[in-house]
Amino acid sequence: MSKCKVNATLIVKDNKFNLIQCMKNALKKQEMKNTPYTSLVGSLMHAQVCIMPGITFTIVMLDRYQSNPRIVYWKAAKKVMRYLQGTKNYMLFYKHVKNLEVIGCSNLDFARCQDSRKSTSE
Repeated sequence: MSKCKVNATLIVKDNKFNLIQCMKNALKKQEMKNTPYTSLVGSLMHAQVCIMPGITFTIVMLDRYQSNPRIVYWKAAKKVMRYLQGTKNYMLFYKHVKNLEVIGCSNLDFARCQDSRKSTSE
């Protein structure tokens, strides 16, 4: 994907992920067996932990459906890859200061999970 079209966003508000979208048709399940979805999500998890914690929410959403992926999730995972391709040259620089103050934040998505109506946080 080194020459892919870059993507500016990971997922947008209208992206819905739920169990209803999971495939029940044997033919469609067979089609998805030929795609390396689980491998791609695993690679994205590694990237999330090591270099890009900002993609955590999206990876958690994609990870939920590894046992029964759908083409929509495959496309969303490729969209994350295109986002990473577009941001690979971004860096954080920290200035040396004597009194370092660490401030934490959390991104909470209240009841976004369509399956359990539970909140998802980063």
